[in-house]
Amino acid sequence: LLQIVHRTLAAMLGSLAALAALATIGDKPSLIKVVAWIDYETLALLFGMMLLVAIFSETGFFDYCAVKAYRLSRGRVWAMIIILCLIAAILSAFLDNVTTVLLFTPVTIRLCEVLNLDPRHVLIAEVIFTNIGGASTAIGDPPNVIIVSNQELRKLGLDFAAFTGHMFIGICLILLASFPFLRLLYWNKKLYNKEPSEIVELKHEIHVWKLTAQRINPASREETAVKCLLMQKVRTLEFLLRKKLKTFHRQISQEDKNWETNIQELQKKHRITDKLLLIKCLMVLGFVILMYFLNSFVPGVHLDLGWIAMLGAVWLLVLANIHDFEMILNRVEWATLLFFAALFVLMEALAHLHLIEYIGEQIALLIKVVPEDQRLTVAIILVLWVSALASSLIDNIPFTATMIPVLLNLSQDPEVNLPVKPLIFALAIGACLGGNGTLIGASANVVCAGIAEQHGYGFSFMEFFRLGFPMTIISCTIGMCYLLVAHVVLGWA
Repeated sequence: LLQIVHRTLAAMLGSLAALAALATIGDKPSLIKVVAWIDYETLALLFGMMLLVAIFSETGFFDYCAVKAYRLSRGRVWAMIIILCLIAAILSAFLDNVTTVLLFTPVTIRLCEVLNLDPRHVLIAEVIFTNIGGASTAIGDPPNVIIVSNQELRKLGLDFAAFTGHMFIGICLILLASFPFLRLLYWNKKLYNKEPSEIVELKHEIHVWKLTAQRINPASREETAVKCLLMQKVRTLEFLLRKKLKTFHRQISQEDKNWETNIQELQKKHRITDKLLLIKCLMVLGFVILMYFLNSFVPGVHLDLGWIAMLGAVWLLVLANIHDFEMILNRVEWATLLFFAALFVLMEALAHLHLIEYIGEQIALLIKVVPEDQRLTVAIILVLWVSALASSLIDNIPFTATMIPVLLNLSQDPEVNLPVKPLIFALAIGACLGGNGTLIGASANVVCAGIAEQHGYGFSFMEFFRLGFPMTIISCTIGMCYLLVAHVVLGWA
């Protein structure tokens, strides 16, 4: 929450602390045992998908999608925002949320600058729908990856197809309700900049030069001269700004009429750069996703999800004829992979310390108070909302990893007598959608805010909260209703 250290370092420190606690009570594990605790299938799945996306980004496909959204909207602002959000949601269902945001944010900012829109509102809406779309499949969001890679859950029948099929229906319902609700939230917001983009950019430049000048401490003659030159630059720009404000007459009404001119300008800069590579990428990605489903339905497919992702990545590397292999490897998020490895060690160490068992016992005691015929309803509501609120404040990845063994223990308790699948779906919906609650709730939010700030359009914690938290409440409410109807009313297995 406080982000004092990087989350990877925090996970490593946490795992070391847990191992130290085990050593203190006389249960010191060997290095071979600690390494065996790491779930290599999950790491292979993430690594393979990262390689696929790294090559995919070379095609210019994401820039093309953003410009296509503007073309389909024919210059209508709200139509464009909805199409952009829908594209972001669809892409994040098959690609990592952070990757989608990294590739989609810069071109969205440029699109908004051409239209003289304030990028902040568009980016917040986009990242919210990225998190919603990521929840729809087993590979769209890291919490889902952890769930579908868990061997115990797979033995209970919760494979890729079962998980994706169930979540996809629920997320589609959530998306249908979220678009009109987003329009309601934006009802009184002015999406256009109050001033023309030319003046906004000039003001931003003046602010940067002023800030630079203020940071110089004129201790020497050279530093004093540099500070004077910077202030002279500021005065020149301020004179130019006053001149532009006097002579420039803003014509917002013409922005939409000039959409064809804007399209021509954007298509020159943002187009598919390598069509052959795009065909290869789509072919391999389609094959990988098909294999994921076959792994669930065909008993003869003995490949795990991690192996499928790795084989797909190697196949694409061969087809794409990548010469600069180091550049592709540099785009892999090694810190994320190390974070997952440390997290698996931490969770296993906490299990050996009986902490997870204790949490499960407390939840079980709470559920046992409720009459038996109402336990499933209460359990679904409790798990979903606790997951959503917790994921708004802390990273949803460690929370999911902690809760899976808790829910497994809960389902195995003969006195509670609850099926594990509805609880896991409640955890997935709560953890994924709860990330929209605050700016720090999901990694994609933080990445988007960082890129926006680099471009001079940073948004605050409260600006995100005012839009993200109501969206979390409405989406989790719809998700809860879907689970209650599916598992309590209809009694789905």
